[in-house]
Amino acid sequence: MGEEEAPREVQLEIITDLDHDPHHPSQEKNAATMITIDPPPPPGSYKWWFRVLMYSFFVLAGQSVATLLGRLYYDKGGKSKWLETFVQLAGFPLVMPLYWLVAVKSRKECYQGRDSGLRPGMNAPPSYWKLVFVYVSLGVLVAADSFLYSVGLLYLPVSTYSLISSTQLAFNAVFSFFLNSQKFTPSIVNSLVLLTISSTLLVFQPDSSSGSSTNGSVSRAKYMVGFICTVVASAGYGLILSLTQLSFRKVIKRETFKAVLEMFIFQSLVASSIIFIGLFVSGDWTLLKREMKDYKLGEVSYMMTLAWTAISWGIFSVGAIGLISDVSSLFSNSISTVGLPIVPVFAAVFFHDSMDGVKVVSMVLAIWGFISYLYQHYLDNADLKKKTERLALKFEKPGNANTATQ
Repeated sequence: MGEEEAPREVQLEIITDLDHDPHHPSQEKNAATMITIDPPPPPGSYKWWFRVLMYSFFVLAGQSVATLLGRLYYDKGGKSKWLETFVQLAGFPLVMPLYWLVAVKSRKECYQGRDSGLRPGMNAPPSYWKLVFVYVSLGVLVAADSFLYSVGLLYLPVSTYSLISSTQLAFNAVFSFFLNSQKFTPSIVNSLVLLTISSTLLVFQPDSSSGSSTNGSVSRAKYMVGFICTVVASAGYGLILSLTQLSFRKVIKRETFKAVLEMFIFQSLVASSIIFIGLFVSGDWTLLKREMKDYKLGEVSYMMTLAWTAISWGIFSVGAIGLISDVSSLFSNSISTVGLPIVPVFAAVFFHDSMDGVKVVSMVLAIWGFISYLYQHYLDNADLKKKTERLALKFEKPGNANTATQ
């Protein structure tokens, strides 16, 4: 793609092998076949690789720091699930200055007649009401999903929580199969099985009846509530990523950093508004002043913990949506899964979470499942690159009457 935005689809009009047969009836009509392919990310584009590396760093750093800070909030006296959920979503105002700069630059380029970032073959931007529907729908799902994650983090040790969250890759693969035509190959199936076993093992771990909590121990019933909420939240996150990719492909039809920021800002605005209302309706807001005074690390640390949690989740969200836009929802989720085994290690160091044999085996299976998926992603890109090169060579043959449009 050189230094320009890479088209996500390339339409090639080619004449099938039957057309080269002079005795075949279709030769008289010289029928052509239209095919659409998604080219792999071209390694020659340093801009594309820079964005992917930047987004990946945002996902890994933001997720790890935010999860540990969320656990710190509960361990040191925090009790409000609504507040913990709200700070997961409230970091979007921090990117408003960046969005303003990007929007001004995009407007100047539009006036100068440069590429608007629309997908190939799409000449008009989406309608206002379609965008509203996408942002509101995703915002509602994000609000519900974030609340379930907060409940899971309250009742589970952070190492257990992180390992269960790795199942989001499996759920994402399933939803992508139905929504984004993701194929199930042996490597993908192997990844799904390993991640499922990895999370199931945690039900039978020795400390499953007594995990960390705000008060020191959690009953078996609350542990199961946390386990179920985290599994459901992981499934919801996989669905959200698949729907986000579908929205970029079918509705938004733009692949620019501005579109990524708009998706993050507007869906976060909807989600945080819902949770903010829930904070007041539930009555939790009346307890926040006392909670801050009773926080074991002090009032300043209480505010800093919440602030940095919001910042970290904001960074994570920008990175995740960026990877969805530039690559795919499955790739975004796979990068997120890479960071999940890192969290239990830090949890054992900072929160003294136990790392018994069951957790170690679960972690190994989770990493194995991720590697299995990543290997399939590599095979898909390599195969698609070969197909693209063969088509390109075919077009270069003298006398070839075929045409290619982008």
